[in-house]
Amino acid sequence: MSLLDKFAVQRGLAASLAENSRLAPIATPMDDVHSATSATIDGRRVILAGTNNYLGLTYDAECRAAAIAAIESLGTGTTGSRMASGNYAGHRALEQALATAFGWPAAIIFSTGYQANLGALSALASEGDFLLVDADSHASIHDGCRLSHATTIRFRHNDPENLDRRLERLGDAARRTLVVVESLYSTLGDRAPLREIVEITRRHGAWLLVDEAHSFGVFGPCGLGLCEELGLLDDVDFIVGTFSKSLGGIGGFCLGRHAELELMRMVSRPYIFTASPAPSAIAATHQALRSVLRGHDLRARLWRNAERLYAEVARLGYRLGTTAPGPVAALVFEAREPALALWQSLIDAGIYTNLMIPPATPAGLSLVRISLSAAQSVDDITQIIAALDAHARQSRPPLAA
Repeated sequence: MSLLDKFAVQRGLAASLAENSRLAPIATPMDDVHSATSATIDGRRVILAGTNNYLGLTYDAECRAAAIAAIESLGTGTTGSRMASGNYAGHRALEQALATAFGWPAAIIFSTGYQANLGALSALASEGDFLLVDADSHASIHDGCRLSHATTIRFRHNDPENLDRRLERLGDAARRTLVVVESLYSTLGDRAPLREIVEITRRHGAWLLVDEAHSFGVFGPCGLGLCEELGLLDDVDFIVGTFSKSLGGIGGFCLGRHAELELMRMVSRPYIFTASPAPSAIAATHQALRSVLRGHDLRARLWRNAERLYAEVARLGYRLGTTAPGPVAALVFEAREPALALWQSLIDAGIYTNLMIPPATPAGLSLVRISLSAAQSVDDITQIIAALDAHARQSRPPLAA
């Protein structure tokens, strides 16, 4: 057996997808991007409905101006980690702005959201500690658990009772246990039962980290996430997030309600050994954060789009990953073929969405995931609904079956 024979399954999957679609449905190449909601794919102009650009800030004039100004004054990159030559004033200012927004004493930024989980989990938990992780958590969380060398235990997705039983079994070791959940799960768009999770975690004396990657900027009076919306910021120990969704950039962060989080800089390998984010990314993100904190109108537009789309998708008979409207609308199928057919139908109608298939999805499901944005117009949403309607009329038996 050669080194590359292990990829036989992936080779077969790639061939099957190519056979059933003239355009790559996974990692679909974009020829050009025109705005937060428009791109050219396969020579055709399409509506972007699969980008996680929830507030549409990638083309915000102030964010672009901040990025350009940073390049002019500081260059294109730092060429060093934060522990070496990459610790610029802009990095420290953004960390302070994040900490101030939450009213917490410590914030650390990372080069990507993936590294934020990798760096936080591997530093906060180590050999002899325990990580209790929701089974449907993002790959970055599971990889951070592996890097930590802590004992990792999964509990059933969004099941507080299962979490309670597992913490009960740990006994006194619960005090050395970090519970890790996402507030909004990006695959199905469902929310964690955070109030119940907080109560159980506190009762057992454990610690709690919440990943707000897909909820930051979307929920809460100031856009700080679902923990803020539910009034739980005094009950959560750590929050991880990303700059690549609502903030429209690249990078990630970990915030701590405990000042000791600052010491993590000295032990977090993904933080120590990775070049720091480029000045342009930091400047644009800092400006985007200002927009989020004052972005009531942006959030209102996003929620109008989400509520309208959810209502229409349910009316058309599609099966949704969750009934609670949100920035992610996942159309769920038991098999790959009908999901691929819908994806192809939508791209043919000028709508770009995300096709998600096993093993990247829970329970072997296949999904067509639609991401909503404040930048999408009423007409954009109307066109998405019309395309879904046209496909539903052609698909029998009913899609929700």
